[in-house]
Amino acid sequence: MRSSIPLLLAISVICPANSPADELWKVREYTPKNSFTRGVEGPACDREGNLYAVAFEEKRNIGIVTPDGKVSVFVTLPEGSAGNGIRFNRAGIMFVADYTGHNILRIDPESKEITVHAHEPTMHQPNDITIGPDETLYASDPDWKKGDGAIWRIEADGTVTQLADNKGTTNGIEVSPDGKTLFVAESKQQRVLAYDLDKSGISNERVLITFEEHGLDGIRCDIDGNLYITRHGAGQILKLSPEGKILQTIELPGSMPSNLCFGGTDGKTVYITEVENQQILTFRADRPGLSWKRR
Repeated sequence: MRSSIPLLLAISVICPANSPADELWKVREYTPKNSFTRGVEGPACDREGNLYAVAFEEKRNIGIVTPDGKVSVFVTLPEGSAGNGIRFNRAGIMFVADYTGHNILRIDPESKEITVHAHEPTMHQPNDITIGPDETLYASDPDWKKGDGAIWRIEADGTVTQLADNKGTTNGIEVSPDGKTLFVAESKQQRVLAYDLDKSGISNERVLITFEEHGLDGIRCDIDGNLYITRHGAGQILKLSPEGKILQTIELPGSMPSNLCFGGTDGKTVYITEVENQQILTFRADRPGLSWKRR
């Protein structure tokens, strides 16, 4: 099905694309406050430097912020669908976790045609997604009412396999650079888990780090395998080593970061969706993001 035609809006980013000389870890506003809704989530960058996030103006819209600073509707998802996590494969195809439709959607960036890549009615609500080096997708699937969740694998042909059930409230999810470790943030349990990952599934669950307060949301890796974690309620992004050691704490002007991604010309620009102020924030990191390298 075709999306609605986007209407270009006169909203400019406060901070243009960051240059390599920018101070590391210094947080700036990238879009104005209230430029998105409280559902702002799922940031992802394409190879042309465009930034995408869900819930622009209303929950079915995916917004696009172009490198020259214009914010507009990229696509409107079908009736009954609402997006959360977004990822791109090497061909530039966008995949979106449709949490109300129990789908993984596929969007052609040129035609903007939206199709169902995978549908699994037993999912609670596919939340965040990640993509491995072989372009296999993995989805977190929290059940917020029960406080538990599942983990799913989605093959290139759309085949869906449940890798785990009755876990914590699975939320942020990421694959390591070598494709051998799956990281999962459990929001209500306030911890990050690591699993060995291979074609047979996941095994050897271990706790990477646990926090005494505040929830966890999206996570992303840099090219060295360090994790960047959004601490929802704490207003922080943490950079962790692959072993769980805190390497950097980045304080944000809003208390509710929901997710993040890497982009920019060198892959070192981090973009954060922030719910309290309904905007996108940005800072410069010291190493490129894994998704930027894999694009």
